[in-house]
Amino acid sequence: MKFYASGLLFDNDGVLVDSHAAAIVAWAQWCSEYAPHINWNDPINAGQRAEDKVREWIASPDLFEEANNRINQLEQDTAHETIALPGAIELTSSLRDGLWTVCTSANPNLGRARLIAAGIKVPAELVTAADVKRGKPHPDPYLLGAERLGFAPEDCVVFEDAISGAEAAVAAGVGLIVGVSAMALDGPADIVVKDLTGITFDGDVLNIADSNRLR
Repeated sequence: MKFYASGLLFDNDGVLVDSHAAAIVAWAQWCSEYAPHINWNDPINAGQRAEDKVREWIASPDLFEEANNRINQLEQDTAHETIALPGAIELTSSLRDGLWTVCTSANPNLGRARLIAAGIKVPAELVTAADVKRGKPHPDPYLLGAERLGFAPEDCVVFEDAISGAEAAVAAGVGLIVGVSAMALDGPADIVVKDLTGITFDGDVLNIADSNRLR
């Protein structure tokens, strides 16, 4: 399929990079210390800011700063284990600066560390958890990403794997939502692909091979 667009907005974890194994280790340790009743690895929790989950799960608001600092450190300690997902390096390295950015729910240090560990260039317009008042599923990250690129949201394509992220893209009014991986099949993505393999974008036309589509 072909789609006309001005810019591309990528979620990071689960779309460009695979940090899941590292995150499981970090969150398992955090939950054992602060929220042993929580199963962090439930897909419903994917794609949301750590600070929002910490605030939701801790027993007392007085623990927020300590608990939030703890998960930030645990995730930072495992960031080096992040690897690129299929097609991610090829696609992002082919894009001209100013045509794309990453809108991640990770904090600035973690978002950058995971991109660098995976060998993916950190775009100047990077949007992280610290840049918005409200994280996904609110539209703020994708609205800011489009703004930093200088494009209207409706002229942008979002690539997401998490349901909360796809809901954020819907709320932002973007032109097309491309779900990435089978995880996205349960969400509101317009189309779903296996991964980013073979996808091209020249600043005008986005090409996605039908053979790569799951829906």
